[in-house]
Amino acid sequence: MDLRAIGMGLLFALIWSSAFTSARIIVDDAPPLASLALRFFLSGLIGVAIARALGQSTRLTSEQWKATFVFGLCQNALYLGLNFYAMQTIEASVASIIASSMPLMVAVASWVIFRERLPMFGIAGLILGIVGVTMIMATRIEAGVDATGIALCLVAAIALTIATLSMRNASSGGNLLIIVGLQMLVGSAILAFASVATETIAVNFSSPLIIAFIYTTLAPGLFATWIWFKLVERIGAVRAATFHFLNPFFGVAIAAVILEEQLELYDIAGVATIAAGILAVQLSRQTKT
Repeated sequence: MDLRAIGMGLLFALIWSSAFTSARIIVDDAPPLASLALRFFLSGLIGVAIARALGQSTRLTSEQWKATFVFGLCQNALYLGLNFYAMQTIEASVASIIASSMPLMVAVASWVIFRERLPMFGIAGLILGIVGVTMIMATRIEAGVDATGIALCLVAAIALTIATLSMRNASSGGNLLIIVGLQMLVGSAILAFASVATETIAVNFSSPLIIAFIYTTLAPGLFATWIWFKLVERIGAVRAATFHFLNPFFGVAIAAVILEEQLELYDIAGVATIAAGILAVQLSRQTKT
């Protein structure tokens, strides 16, 4: 793994983790599903426009079209939609910790569904990661955190796992930025219907809302997704997924600094345990690959 790939991975992890904090700011002043639908609509239009200007084509392979729809449904509509909705009642740090378990879920799914053998070191990492998540969730639930919000975030993490597995063959054939833009438009359409059916549109146009919305649209929404696809294209999905072990650290730290969310000793211990588990799983799969 070269220095450029390392830099891309670090930047991706930082931007990706910051999305939970910006989302928490948005849902304080605007309906979550409508906000997310608008964000994806704008990000998708920008992504497709840039891709077309760069000469990319909408003539995708059948695998790419399938992955575009599945990714748009599972990551954008379900994963982010459920997280945005859940963050009306739970902290950004809790959502980011649950989301960080995704690499562990991918490893389990690859083991069970695709029969990818996982070395003992990787199995130990899975157990360690699960222990870390359980440590934090048990103490948070005991402290009165909304159980429904936690359940929604868990379902969201499962949806993101499906989205990640759907991208196994999507990077072949080029036109990555077109795929990024189109999967956002798919998510936007689904969330728009969900918003019309379930939400009353009431927005408090505050400065934090506007800044957070613009940032979320351009940085986590478009730039981080593009970085991820380019990173996978450069070093492969297994090596790229190693950077997810940084997400618990970054997610909790950013929420603590910007939102002043309380950070206890057990949070630090749990985050460190999750990160160690993710790293062990990814390194074991990387060695096998």
